[in-house]
Amino acid sequence: MNTSTDERELLDRARSGDEGAFTELVQAHRGELRAHCYRMLGSVHDADDALQDALLRAWRGLPGFQGRGSVRSWLYSIATNTALDVTRHKCRRELPTTFGPAAGYGAGEADAVTEPVWLEPYPDQWLAGGPEARYEQRESVELAFMIMLQQLPPLQRAVLILRDVLGFSPAEMAGQLGTSEAAVNSALQRARAAARAGLPARSQQAELRALGGQRVSEIAVRYADAIERGDADTLVSMLTEDATWCMPPIPTWYQGHRVLRDWLVRSPLPERWRHQATWANGQPAVGCYLYDSSTGRYSAAVIDVLTLDRDRIAAVTAFLMPGTPPAGPTGAEIFARFGLPAELP
Repeated sequence: MNTSTDERELLDRARSGDEGAFTELVQAHRGELRAHCYRMLGSVHDADDALQDALLRAWRGLPGFQGRGSVRSWLYSIATNTALDVTRHKCRRELPTTFGPAAGYGAGEADAVTEPVWLEPYPDQWLAGGPEARYEQRESVELAFMIMLQQLPPLQRAVLILRDVLGFSPAEMAGQLGTSEAAVNSALQRARAAARAGLPARSQQAELRALGGQRVSEIAVRYADAIERGDADTLVSMLTEDATWCMPPIPTWYQGHRVLRDWLVRSPLPERWRHQATWANGQPAVGCYLYDSSTGRYSAAVIDVLTLDRDRIAAVTAFLMPGTPPAGPTGAEIFARFGLPAELP
């Protein structure tokens, strides 16, 4: 869909009841709308549900769309308000590092908290290109940025995303949100202040550019190799002094070389692992496969997202796969989102 004429023709056909035309009309925006819902909600599952609901609202609301603005802006208005509706009924998403204090030396792992309170990882391959704005597409899904967003009140969250990630004007945002430009600008001012206070001095994209692609790949390979060999010394040497390691949905998390080394040699390192590299939330990640003696194969178990500080790992966010979920995606299905196989031989 290269011209406004093409869009207008599709819009006219969709208004006449052509579902195929409507599907084609929204297809160009579907990827960025899903990423937008994820930024708002911190959950792939909730984002997919919100997007489906938003597209249904858009289909039903076609007769009321006069075409005075762009289809993209209209769709973002519906998606944003749909996501805001979800926030009224669901709690914000967190990571264990913002959920409670770090575990002490020798502490075991608490039982998993299975309620929908945890931030979920987002596959880089799902990211869609968009207009130039203050935050790059990958910066806007980095774990630190996502946690900061989740700590904002929903309206501030929405205006920060709409303005600084997507580049909408205050006038457009006011129309999308059904409020005044003054209210939008006030919420944006508060959101930007919170972002300045809550984000690290350098984004992960800045860290990755400084290191270069080859060095980043080497770090991920060395990290995976140390785990596969059960090499605690090498693994700890790759971490910053105050590095954190968390494992949602387990609320327990560990920090610092001494505590981490003790936990590593007790828990994950005695297991048999294999790994494949991937990318999640704009950051290097590793798909971790745990050996299953009953099948003689390695099964999808964890996606480790690495947060880097220069050439060291400042945080490992290990997203554990569900065992036998009664509903929702399986570990194999989640791995497939990241271009990873369900098993390794």
